[in-house]
Amino acid sequence: MRRSFFITTTILALAAGTSARADDLKIALIHGKTGPLEAYAKQTETGLKMGFEYATKGTMTLDGRKIVIITKDDQGKPDLAKAALAEAYQDDKADIAIGTTSSAAALAILPVAEENKKILIVEPAVADQITGEKWNRYIFRTARNSSQDAISNAVAVGKQGVTVATLAQDYAFGRDGVAAFKEALAKTGATLAAEEYAPTSTTDFTAVGQRLFDALKDKPGRKVIWVIWAGAGNPLAKLQDMDPKRYGIELSTGGNILPALAAYKGLPGMEGATYYFYDIPKNPVNDWLVAEHQKRFNAPPDFFTAGGFAAAMSVVAAVTKAKSTDTEKLITAMEGLEFDTPKGKMVFRKDDHQALQSMYHFKVKVDPNVAWAVLEPVRELKIEDMNVPIKNKR
Repeated sequence: MRRSFFITTTILALAAGTSARADDLKIALIHGKTGPLEAYAKQTETGLKMGFEYATKGTMTLDGRKIVIITKDDQGKPDLAKAALAEAYQDDKADIAIGTTSSAAALAILPVAEENKKILIVEPAVADQITGEKWNRYIFRTARNSSQDAISNAVAVGKQGVTVATLAQDYAFGRDGVAAFKEALAKTGATLAAEEYAPTSTTDFTAVGQRLFDALKDKPGRKVIWVIWAGAGNPLAKLQDMDPKRYGIELSTGGNILPALAAYKGLPGMEGATYYFYDIPKNPVNDWLVAEHQKRFNAPPDFFTAGGFAAAMSVVAAVTKAKSTDTEKLITAMEGLEFDTPKGKMVFRKDDHQALQSMYHFKVKVDPNVAWAVLEPVRELKIEDMNVPIKNKR
């Protein structure tokens, strides 16, 4: 029996005054516009629209066709995401799809792209499996993956003479993240002293914090606890309250969206690596994005705004190179494609279609006039600075 779903769909014609027509270039955006990842989805949509505006020099046309964005809300649910993407390809005749917000939903829709022989650009879901064991040739990803997050953080904190312990959530996200971090950390000459995993519902980190302190406190040299955690619980603040400095222990974690960076204000001097912070990349694309976003929304662009923008720029670069939206011509054009983004150059790796990109080693600075912690750049971790493993079986 076929299950039916209610999918919220919005069609936005990006050229003035007309509704969608058969010869329009249709881009489907599948995202969790309602649900737990709503903030991420809204940023992606804003970035996508601004990216098309920038990349087409305001014409909102590509290959002689008007760009139309069809947005579908999957609420972060895998079943809804599958139905939404199938509807986009089959009923709406989308040329290319972009999405989705949740990694679980993104993994669910990969086979839909393959069944329909249509391109899906994954943004912003990060699970390694998307360009790893669950990948197929129709999948490209502008979002960074879990390995890029973990490797950049390992490169940021790891050096000869540094001892690290990790704290992560006890499920695939945490364990996979630590596995990638460990592998990268070993290459830096640093030593891993302990791994701790806690349930996602944990609110009291006293016991786990004490075990981490015990593993590190007598070690010589620099000592760091690296935390990989998503959602509630705030282990960084709880560990900080336990006064790791009395043992010479530092805390470290990756970047986040601006509202989450408010909590980092209690951690001045903390180092880690991030995917994007509006003030770090210095290039004309980011200059435009920051200025325009500030003008339109009275706020700087966030993590996933940059991601949506990058996805739009990849579409424009791909269609311009292929001179077509034919799937096979697009795949040929996109494998190895270099394109500009607010983060600078990205390139779709031929082996797994993952966008290789810069990450940023940062140090937290507290500015009383800014609502969130400022991520000051220490150095740009370029594509060649990170050995991101190929995890598919191509």
